[in-house]
Amino acid sequence: MDIGRICIVGGSGFVGRSIAAQAAARGIRVRVLTRRAAHARPLLVLPTLEVAEARAYDEATLAERFRGCDAVVHLVGILHEGGGATFRGVHAELPGRVARACRAAGVKRLLHMSALGASARGPSEYQRSKAAGEEAVRTAGDSIAATIFRPSVIFGEDDAFLNMFARLVRAAPVIPLAAAHSRVQPIWVEDVARCFVASLGDPRTFGQAYALCGPRSYALDELLGYVGRILGRKPAIVPLPGALAYLQAFALEHLPGKLMTRDNLRTLAVDNVSREPFPAVFGFQPAALEAVVPSYLARR
Repeated sequence: MDIGRICIVGGSGFVGRSIAAQAAARGIRVRVLTRRAAHARPLLVLPTLEVAEARAYDEATLAERFRGCDAVVHLVGILHEGGGATFRGVHAELPGRVARACRAAGVKRLLHMSALGASARGPSEYQRSKAAGEEAVRTAGDSIAATIFRPSVIFGEDDAFLNMFARLVRAAPVIPLAAAHSRVQPIWVEDVARCFVASLGDPRTFGQAYALCGPRSYALDELLGYVGRILGRKPAIVPLPGALAYLQAFALEHLPGKLMTRDNLRTLAVDNVSREPFPAVFGFQPAALEAVVPSYLARR
């Protein structure tokens, strides 16, 4: 499939910026669709990029923005509900609107960002809504070649994960940690973007779903200790048992910033790792966390 122009829904976000940059580097014209054009301003240095604002993600607006594109990349997601955004609305309903808008606009290719652990029987609403979004994409119709990506935790210079750990380490010598032994398999944002861009016109990826994980898994307390070593600190990490972890999550979800919610805690009840090797179709092995993180975290 020839891909000359793509539209990235949610392209001004953490992952979207990397996908936009890598696609532009290949000469692909990129239209970034965002609710606030100011958020995409740093991307305007890319020579083949344009920004289109869509404050309401209704199907008619989406179809209008998708016209003239060969593929759509859908990345919109949330970790916490709030401000009118719900898991059901963002993760389950919006992907269906995106897929139907693709069909209306004549777009034949759709890449969809889901999450590792997405399951209709998952313990959290986050996981269940992600599974519903996948189903909405799959049922979009035979006229659309869709690919679903399920990354574990994504790290990179502007991530909301290891940078949060760094703030905790700098702020407190003792850190009570819920789900301390829950395991994740972090993957570098540039490797996630590389998979998205490589799959755009590759028919081998049509109709497939891929788990995207780094080369090894870590317990959360292990990662927190690693961040401390990078920053030259050694915080005392206190794993919280179930009841105390629930109370901590309940308290944090009512504070500004929402470091954790009870739904996040339920998500962490299942290890976020894959038993499968990294997909061979992409032709590379993902970078180790230790090879990337010190280059940006130590200078913060």
